[in-house]
Amino acid sequence: MPDTAHSPRPRYGTRPTMKDVATRAGVGLKTVSRVVNGEPGVTAETERRVREAISALGFRRNDSARVLRKGRTSSVGLVLEDLADPFYAPLNRAVEEVARDHGALLINGSSAEDPERERELALALCARRVDGLVVIPAGADHRYLEPEMAAGVATVFVDRPAGLISADTVLSDHAGGAREGVAHLVAHGHRRIGFIGDQPRIHTATERLRGYRAAMDAAALPVHDGWISLGPTAPDRVRGEVLRMLSGPAPVTALFTGNNRVTATAVRVLSELPRRVALVGFDDLELADLLSPAVTVIAQDPARLGHTAAELLFQRLDGYASETRRIELPTRLIARGSGELPPAEG
Repeated sequence: MPDTAHSPRPRYGTRPTMKDVATRAGVGLKTVSRVVNGEPGVTAETERRVREAISALGFRRNDSARVLRKGRTSSVGLVLEDLADPFYAPLNRAVEEVARDHGALLINGSSAEDPERERELALALCARRVDGLVVIPAGADHRYLEPEMAAGVATVFVDRPAGLISADTVLSDHAGGAREGVAHLVAHGHRRIGFIGDQPRIHTATERLRGYRAAMDAAALPVHDGWISLGPTAPDRVRGEVLRMLSGPAPVTALFTGNNRVTATAVRVLSELPRRVALVGFDDLELADLLSPAVTVIAQDPARLGHTAAELLFQRLDGYASETRRIELPTRLIARGSGELPPAEG
């Protein structure tokens, strides 16, 4: 066993400084600075001693002074709803890849769909001097970011628009996608179609409900209040609403579910029933193609959302100063079987 009795204990939270490197290498501070910053004027032998000292001490350059000189940190922040949500993984990765291509570090965090937590996280990232923010908003009032944006923090909103401020925004066609999904059910003979979505304060939920209503109206079909349910996506609530809509003398014959969490619960409930019920979900979900029947979905492209938003962000950082932009990306219907089931009357 190695003899660690006399090994110095690391002082956590205390990093070696340039002065420590200079002392160990037997050179002046300016010489260490030249080596660290790749400046000329240092002999090969002196540079070798400085680099050996850097390696031995585990020295890392403190970029704070460079930030003050340049006004840029080469870092950007990403505020997500939930890092654990599979929908956001490819979006996060796309933003990270664009940031990396621009030589920037990505720092991210989750708002947990809480407007106050979103505000705290966004402002904390600004306090750490990120150059820009990509925000998936939880709240409806983003005026708290106006001073940061005026101070030069480039900001792009993705998946949902900003509230009460003007900012670059990248969205999916939520209403159009929902309209296509419900029209698909109508085309397969359904006249009583239920909609189960997320909280009504969330932009995507209301837009998808708007698309549902538009498809029913285009088919001249009535929409009863009992066929619509907006609220938390907790499994217990969704389960109760699915069973309620499928009960009674005139139950719905098909369901349109407003996001992947609602769809996952609906699939579990429907698998327990003796009759087959048609289902189309907004957002794809993992293993949807392996279920029986496989789940028909309206798919977004989260990677494209993230990539587009990040590119807009770096265009702002590179000097683009024209009017704010709103980009709406198309969705696509993936027919797999559950949305093609005919009505089971009686």
